[in-house]
Amino acid sequence: MKKLLFQFDTDTYPSVFDTVVAYDGGADHVTGYGGLTPENVSPLVEGAIFTRAPKDKMNTAIFVGGSDMITGQALFKAVQKHFFGGFQVSAMLDCNGCNTTAAAAVAKLVANRSIVGKKAVVLAGTGPVGQRAAAMLAKEGAIVTITSRKMVQAVEACNAMKVRFGVDLIPIEAADNGARGQAISDANIVLATGAAGIELLTEEQWRDNPNIELIADANTTPPLGIGGTDMMDKGMERHGKIIWGAIGFGAFKLALHRACIAKLFEDNKQVLDAENIFTLAKEMAKI
Repeated sequence: MKKLLFQFDTDTYPSVFDTVVAYDGGADHVTGYGGLTPENVSPLVEGAIFTRAPKDKMNTAIFVGGSDMITGQALFKAVQKHFFGGFQVSAMLDCNGCNTTAAAAVAKLVANRSIVGKKAVVLAGTGPVGQRAAAMLAKEGAIVTITSRKMVQAVEACNAMKVRFGVDLIPIEAADNGARGQAISDANIVLATGAAGIELLTEEQWRDNPNIELIADANTTPPLGIGGTDMMDKGMERHGKIIWGAIGFGAFKLALHRACIAKLFEDNKQVLDAENIFTLAKEMAKI
């Protein structure tokens, strides 16, 4: 029986990236739908859950994506509200890589070490990846700060993660390089998740900082988010710090994404969101 993955995207056009990875993850056929909302998704979910016998439902799965994490979360909840009894299929949430990218980056940072009590700063962390990465770092016991150019956005992101994950994050306004340099002055871990092509820190701002142990940058578009690093850095030591570049942990992100797709077809009861995706990432990072 064919493994069918239905890609429910909140954007107008379903993500090509997610479609490619879905096939690479083991789906036999991927059908993408764009412009979905909690209000219009019902017929699609019903089509997925009512068409196959209980023993065959493991071969149908739903992937929720799109660039807007808040809308995606609402859509993911709406999908699950239609499940009952034996009428459900496995589902996964990964809006704009919010779970797989964040989980891959943090899993590499924490692999084989404890970060309990360490101070972590997520630069430009109000986007999907930054918010989820901050929550994951906090769940690992770190004291986590999110920076943003505007304080209101930092506060909103921290509040959202408090509601979703029950973690306390610290908001900081850092509108320029100088402010961001100050924000990392006592940090042990620095993760940059800003927009493409924007340098958030210069090399001089972190190079001689004795507190910093670990750095990761999710940006692949020059200039990189953290000057003096390389997108290919894969646990590279630079100036006494361990560095992960976007391509350096990107291969792991793709492997994690593919593994999640494969897991969707193990049975019809998988619900893959940040927590269990991060758990899987940590297991894979140790291999």
